[in-house]
Amino acid sequence: MVEAVRTRRGKGRSDDGRPNDHLFDRELDHLPPEARWREWMHRVEATIFAASEPVTRETLARIVGKSCSIDLLIDDIREELRGRPYDLVAVAGGFRHLTRPAYADAIRSAVGGSERAADLTQSEVLVLMCIGYFQPITRAELSSFFGKEISRDFIGHLRGAGLIASGPRSPTPGAPYTYVTTKEFLLEFGLDTLRDLPDFEALEDAGLLSKEKLLAGDIMPDFAGVQQEARADDDE
Repeated sequence: MVEAVRTRRGKGRSDDGRPNDHLFDRELDHLPPEARWREWMHRVEATIFAASEPVTRETLARIVGKSCSIDLLIDDIREELRGRPYDLVAVAGGFRHLTRPAYADAIRSAVGGSERAADLTQSEVLVLMCIGYFQPITRAELSSFFGKEISRDFIGHLRGAGLIASGPRSPTPGAPYTYVTTKEFLLEFGLDTLRDLPDFEALEDAGLLSKEKLLAGDIMPDFAGVQQEARADDDE
């Protein structure tokens, strides 16, 4: 019986559940070029649609021919989705299906919004932005940057949300921990990589950030209140 099960498994799938390489036809040489490209498009779109996490290029390369350009394939899929309420978006080092921002209000009205997004205060977003731009960065450096103490509770809340993690120890006296952003941070803010963060000078030009206010500690007037609320929640 065991041998029979092993034989049946060997016909289509390996022990880890993935299709056996020698049986899965990636190249599709029997199809004309146009039909082959269309089938590759369908495979890629179906894989991204079914995945719960962004799908990397390396993963998609397993289901298409060696000569296939993943980027060109994605471009063609996105062109076909141009009139649809969702799109294929590069995020956190992979691709995933996301609804278009224009339908955010309709989705919130129907099924509610993101709890995590509602939990992030303006102060937390600003601290996350600072970590994103200047990581790895210590808590003391963050406090100096904003002119107000960044408490351990505040950092703990961001860590608990999975948006930051401990980075390498700082070479400064005492070797304090530094903090870095995570893949969850990229997912939360719809970024493919940290290179997609807005240009720092562009934020200043747009009036969204002021180095003078930042250094003077005036950029987060509600910061103290936020930290007091966080401490109160922890005490409870």
